[in-house]
Amino acid sequence: MQKPIVGTWFEFWHHNLKEGKYWNQICRQFSAEQWEAKVDEIASVGMKYLVLLDTAIVYNDYAESYFDTDIFPFSDMACKDPMGAVLTAADRNGMKVFVSCGFYGNCYHALNNMTSPEVTERAFKAMEQLWAKYGHHKSFYGWYFPDETCIAGHFHPDFVAYVNRYSAQAHKIAPGTKTLIAPYGTNMLVTDEEYVEQLRNLDVDIVAYQDEVGVRKSTVEQTGAFYANLRKAHDAAGRSALWADVEAFDFEGDVYRSALIPGTMERVEKQIEAIATYVDEILIYQYQGIFNKPGTIAYCGHPDSISEYTKLLEYNRKNNL
Repeated sequence: MQKPIVGTWFEFWHHNLKEGKYWNQICRQFSAEQWEAKVDEIASVGMKYLVLLDTAIVYNDYAESYFDTDIFPFSDMACKDPMGAVLTAADRNGMKVFVSCGFYGNCYHALNNMTSPEVTERAFKAMEQLWAKYGHHKSFYGWYFPDETCIAGHFHPDFVAYVNRYSAQAHKIAPGTKTLIAPYGTNMLVTDEEYVEQLRNLDVDIVAYQDEVGVRKSTVEQTGAFYANLRKAHDAAGRSALWADVEAFDFEGDVYRSALIPGTMERVEKQIEAIATYVDEILIYQYQGIFNKPGTIAYCGHPDSISEYTKLLEYNRKNNL
């Protein structure tokens, strides 16, 4: 079984500098017109969801934001309102955007970000400011909570508390908006009654599990069983929708220590075929840097990204988009 790819992650800056080799610095020089063109490209292959990875980034010695805020200095990007450009283009294309409320603490210290009162205070302030500044956009559909920990058998209690706390903030400031998480550890989780009970207590609308094929933790031959078990667990819990975060990338060299490059669409199709029966929607990580429309004014990524765009377009057309 196949399903269309209906959405993708999107970012202003890739936190892992080695991974973002082929697009970080190029995207930093994008104009508003180019950011809008990149969103138009994504819509052109039939995608309707964008999951924005970051509205700010924090390292040990550096922090910046991607919208006008007093929390962190604005980045040195050429475009002074990339958020506005992306949402404007998404409005025009009838798309739905999940806006990130991370990373407001060090992006490599996820567990601390979930539990730190200082990080939470900054993130909640950012959510209020983001909604006040951009909430009028019809494409502002919901929130993405990007600080993740591995599901080592079951969700860490601090992760459940973090999600529920951030969801409560989202409901408070922007009633009716949706919430999404994309946890990893799909190959390790145990879908027993304890896990089902955690799902019942997890206040989130959508769980888009990473298939972890791109990071070489799982194979196409293994993932079907993982998602079959997840389908049973989600049906038993009767709460969150079950989506997939299909990894459309590969690494130029060592995992996490080299540039992200396109995984072939032939492999991506096999990834989708393995799990499509069990999930509600297919998202990919990610269009940006991995795919480029021929002739685009917003080119960023590996040279193979143009040929992979054509295959992606053909795949979605074949699957009724």
